[in-house]
Amino acid sequence: MLKEAGCIAVSGGLEVASDRLLTLIDKGISVAQVAKVNKHFTEAGIMVHAYLMYGFPTQTTQETIDSLEMVRQMFETGILQSGFWHLFTMTAHSPIGLNPEKYGVQKLNNEMGSFANNDIIHVDPTGANHESFGFGLKKSLLNYMYGACFDVPLNKWFDFKVPKTTIAPNYISQILNEEEYIEAKPNTKIIWLGTKPAIEISVKAKKGNQWEICSITFETKKETLNIKVDKEQGLWFCAMLNDLHITNAKTYTLQEVKENYEKAGLTDFELFWDNKPVNTLYKAGLLQL
Repeated sequence: MLKEAGCIAVSGGLEVASDRLLTLIDKGISVAQVAKVNKHFTEAGIMVHAYLMYGFPTQTTQETIDSLEMVRQMFETGILQSGFWHLFTMTAHSPIGLNPEKYGVQKLNNEMGSFANNDIIHVDPTGANHESFGFGLKKSLLNYMYGACFDVPLNKWFDFKVPKTTIAPNYISQILNEEEYIEAKPNTKIIWLGTKPAIEISVKAKKGNQWEICSITFETKKETLNIKVDKEQGLWFCAMLNDLHITNAKTYTLQEVKENYEKAGLTDFELFWDNKPVNTLYKAGLLQL
């Protein structure tokens, strides 16, 4: 719906790309969740820009390198199109500024700094030499944004010794390849954004048995999608799509769609609705909200 409404890009705070530090920040997300969300945005045709952070209190050299590897893999898999690394700044009214001891940092003074007149000078005795990573992080990121140098070892971006990453080289791709199934609730709204499909009825035969198949073709801006279902299910589904179209005043819930399906004399709604043919149509504009 965002794409259809004209959204072309989003930006969000991936921050340190480390699950330990994201928990410490109380960000409420994991790297895996970000990867899946980025995938969904990208597949919808919406570009993703990431705000990236280095130098968060207690962040180690190892975590900085692992963070860079997470970012590298997101660019390599095509789920991230842009980003920028920011050095952490302690602001006066943030949780860290109000309670620095909890995060292992020390205020050098309570005077306000230059950033928005509320950043505080501090030291991080337990973390890495954060400032030294700035050039290498930004240089590598510039190359990744141009689709280059994914095979360059991470240590080559820095003029000092850094450890090897502990992140598996296919960590992000494995997450993206995990099958996702979210069971829709009865009050889930079903909306159709697509165009009217083309229908073709054909006869299929196997071992002396014959039955009619409904071939339904959907045209999108990027591709042509085709699904094949039983004739009765296909004719019902195409008629239902007209009622589900976003231009109609009435919005149907999943429960109402199911009741309509059963009223038409059809059986096994869940088997039909949750199966692959219908599940592939999110690319054509079928939404569950």
